Amino acid sequence: MRDGHRSECKDCFGQLAAGRYQSLPGFRERAISRTKRWREENPEKYAELQRRTKASPTYQRSLRNSHLKRKYRITLADYEAMLAAQGRGCAICGAPEPDGQSLHVDHCHDTGAVRGVLCFTCNAGLGMFDHDADRLARAASYLQSAR
Repeated sequence: MRDGHRSECKDCFGQLAAGRYQSLPGFRERAISRTKRWREENPEKYAELQRRTKASPTYQRSLRNSHLKRKYRITLADYEAMLAAQGRGCAICGAPEPDGQSLHVDHCHDTGAVRGVLCFTCNAGLGMFDHDADRLARAASYLQSAR
């Protein structure tokens, strides 16, 4: 419509569009062709649209959620719950999230099981010890005896 709104909800529109794609021969190809042509004819508008989309908080949140699902099989809500359970900081040292960054998801490299959320330093430290608890215990013992 002229005001930018549709007369149906997103779900209904999606069902209508899916029906058109499946039932009308060549509809999908024509739609793709039309979109490509618009992009080529309007490079400045397309670049601005891409810039605004990528800068939007919704897009950033969607990217983060997709990354967490793909790599660790958890959702952004799971991450937030872990962070809240840890007092909104690193599970080892308690450091809060750095400005504009998130803490790292710590996971077992053998099983893929998520253990918690760590700051960069603690996560890198565990990595340097190959996530070996015995090795870390020996290092802690060494530090205690060297006082």
